[in-house]
Amino acid sequence: MPITIKLRQGQVWQSGGEFLRIVRLERLQVEYKSTITLAAKKGIHHRVSKKEFCRLLKKASLLPTSVAPSASS
Repeated sequence: MPITIKLRQGQVWQSGGEFLRIVRLERLQVEYKSTITLAAKKGIHHRVSKKEFCRLLKKASLLPTSVAPSASS
């Protein structure tokens, strides 16, 4: 039985060698930033549909919030 995970703004996912941070979460779209390191300020912003983003997350793992740096820093 698959585990359901609720997407939330600010979540950080690790997919291979890159990190995906959800910047903006809308009803049908997700805006995320991909970076090479977890603490990187610069990254590439992407805007995709939720369906497309969930396909990216099939091979990714959710990082605990204590590991992910806060959005204010």
